[in-house]
Amino acid sequence: MEHIEKLSALGLFDARVPRYTSYPTAAVFTPQTGEAFQHQAIGKLDPDLPVSVYVHFPFCERLCWFCACHTQGTKTLSPVESYIETLEAELDLMRSALPPGLRMGRLHWGGGTPTILPPHLIHRLARAIRDVFPPDNTFEFSVEIDPTMVDRAKIDALAAEGMTRASIGIQDFDPQVQAAIGRLQPYDVTQACVDDLRAAGITSLNADLVYGLPHQTPERIDDTITKTLSFAPDRVALFGYAHVPWVSKRQKLIDEDALPDDLARYRLATLAGARFANAGMTAIGIDHFARPGDELDTAFQTGRLRRNFQGYTADTCQTLIGLGASSISRFPSGYVQNAPATAAYIQRITAGLLAGSRGYALTDEDLLRARAIELLMCTFRLDLSDLRAEFGPRAKTLSATLDGIAAKFAGVATLEGQCLDILPEGRPLTRIIAAAFDQHIPDRMTYSRAS
Repeated sequence: MEHIEKLSALGLFDARVPRYTSYPTAAVFTPQTGEAFQHQAIGKLDPDLPVSVYVHFPFCERLCWFCACHTQGTKTLSPVESYIETLEAELDLMRSALPPGLRMGRLHWGGGTPTILPPHLIHRLARAIRDVFPPDNTFEFSVEIDPTMVDRAKIDALAAEGMTRASIGIQDFDPQVQAAIGRLQPYDVTQACVDDLRAAGITSLNADLVYGLPHQTPERIDDTITKTLSFAPDRVALFGYAHVPWVSKRQKLIDEDALPDDLARYRLATLAGARFANAGMTAIGIDHFARPGDELDTAFQTGRLRRNFQGYTADTCQTLIGLGASSISRFPSGYVQNAPATAAYIQRITAGLLAGSRGYALTDEDLLRARAIELLMCTFRLDLSDLRAEFGPRAKTLSATLDGIAAKFAGVATLEGQCLDILPEGRPLTRIIAAAFDQHIPDRMTYSRAS
């Protein structure tokens, strides 16, 4: 209890800070950095360096109440087919802007529900993407899959188009928890999905779980983990539920009185982490786990682990190009987000414009602080000598911040020379510690809780 009280005193249960899947965060993006910046950044890309491509699908047949993503419900394929046409038009605009010879190292389909696409649309879109972004010899293709919205024909189509990794949304298997978040997903349906993926030759499987959901208890999440481990996943992402009904109105359907309190959330996360560790998985950063030998584990062991909008990744591409409504592109010079609303996105593409509507141009100071935050999030260590090798003498300007962290977080973080280490018992505070380097947290901006 003494340790929990120390974490509490240092802000674990009170602080609301970014998840740092980017720095600066999207909260500081502005319309002044939009389509013109996007054109310029695309034109400056080095064709010898492969890029990552992310495609966002904003459609779901059911809208899960816990989700805060940019999505909309549909019961017919008509808006989905129209959206594919718009994506194809966006790809044509990209083709005109890209330097010749650029290739694609990674492709990720997210949402929403990418598996809402029937096989013929899967083939059509995948081929349209490859026509503009030919795959590099290191190409990997991952897809977020809703087991209730997929069948063997869809899986075979994705496998035929080169899918190498499937990311299965589970969240929780307990029926009461599922009912409380508007996501009914029986275990046997998920098992059938996993069987089909394995039969189709998909060798990498990621499972997404969420802690902090309504009616979750240690016994229920323990049962969910047992069921999840029965699939032998190569990776697990364990996210803390972010209750932000002022951002995502559908979360108002969730009974706040049924949400676990701060201490209960912490215990759920701790229990889950221990179960995965006991199953032989390596803890990766603050919320991922990987089997030994998995690419994510290898990246962690060799210092190549990175962080992007999908969380922890072994992707080392310097550029991420986002396609579709609300997608965010990351260029060496900054970020650009496509128009978030699907109608606004379609309107821009129909008018012959790239979809970038707001973004942020990175300064040298931003690049330094972004790397400092990423190192803490990925390795729990920040050595100024490493930053000096990458950024030169300017790295020394972070010394005062290191001193302040060491003083405030004494006992859970240590500073030897100019090397800061977050101790294992202090790692729940990682986002709070990383926020000490953030110069862009807007006034009155409310992020998700740190716990």
